[in-house]
Amino acid sequence: MSETLSVESLCSGLRVPGEILSMEHAPCGRVVFGCGVLDRLGEIAREFGQRPLVVTDPGIRAAGIVERAQRAMEQAGLTVRIFDEVHENPTTEDVARCVVAAREHGTDLLVGLGGGSSMDAAKGCNFLLTNGGEIRDYLGREKATKPMLPLLAIPTTAGTGSECQSFALISDAETHQKMACGDKKAAARVALLDPELTLTQPAAVTAHTAVDAVSHAVESLVTLAGTDLSRAYSIGAFRLLAAGLDGVWRDASDIRARARLQLGAAMAGIAIENSMLGAAHAAANPLTAHNGVVHGVAVGIMLPAVVRFNRDGSAEAGEAYVQLRPDRDLDLWLEDMLEEFGMPLCLESEGIPRESISQLAREAAQQWTAQFNPVAAGEAEFAALFDEVWGRREEQLRAAGS
Repeated sequence: MSETLSVESLCSGLRVPGEILSMEHAPCGRVVFGCGVLDRLGEIAREFGQRPLVVTDPGIRAAGIVERAQRAMEQAGLTVRIFDEVHENPTTEDVARCVVAAREHGTDLLVGLGGGSSMDAAKGCNFLLTNGGEIRDYLGREKATKPMLPLLAIPTTAGTGSECQSFALISDAETHQKMACGDKKAAARVALLDPELTLTQPAAVTAHTAVDAVSHAVESLVTLAGTDLSRAYSIGAFRLLAAGLDGVWRDASDIRARARLQLGAAMAGIAIENSMLGAAHAAANPLTAHNGVVHGVAVGIMLPAVVRFNRDGSAEAGEAYVQLRPDRDLDLWLEDMLEEFGMPLCLESEGIPRESISQLAREAAQQWTAQFNPVAAGEAEFAALFDEVWGRREEQLRAAGS
């Protein structure tokens, strides 16, 4: 990319109420960004180890990306093993199998290659391989007491921003509870962002991951844990993502648009690392766990309603949202984005029974991210949000016909 992107240009006009008197900021590791940087994997990996384990999924292997990564490292003299058994929304069982492969190989370096699931599985493996115990032992922050192996993260989607976060999201294989395990030692030492890797994505994956990235920028902007610096990343990420979305809507092969999406997703990941998420993600998790709704779809359905909820309950959140879309209401822009990508606007269209709302609301209120939402959201508030979103499309059609 020949353009020069600065914090000043991305975040011009940033106005945040209040004053930050103290803060901590975790930028995570080094970021290497540009078309073709996957070919540098060998020289970079050699700085950290000799026996890397590549953690990925069958789809990434079928696309030929794993072979390219393996060749780059083997040409640098490294002994590589591939673990390609990661499932979407990785579980404790995925992690356990990965740990076995890592031990058999004598792994001294982990490489997470793929979407957020692959990177999360690599982080989960790292916890157990180096510190022992079970994934549940690391729920929360900074629970690992021993050093961890170096991790390289190579996203093939523009979505989760996991490459710039220290958290692993792992689901309990039996209860389906999604556990967020964060530790600065688990963060990637280097994130390689190669926009060319995203060109092989199916259109649906592009849509789902882009919506997820946008949700990260929107939610991290207004969380109770946010700071001026994290909000600058949120706004910069949103502007890159919005520009990238405009490009891929017109031409899915537009590499400049793909680059904006990938860099925006990474910046949103840095924002999350320093501010957390909110009610949209808390609501999305039980939809995925119990109803199999793809994460990007689940959070996309819930996000416009959460924006309305926060805007009505917090003047500061409303002011922050205006900075993202000063030209129109953010919730309506988000709904247009979903429609443009052919994604649903209501739970009814996903086959979610209305009678399940009480259970969904109860579990959403128990999610960790709910406590960071700028407006307090308990079981009653989540029930109202789910109820609003359940028939949202029907409501819009009635309004259009009147």
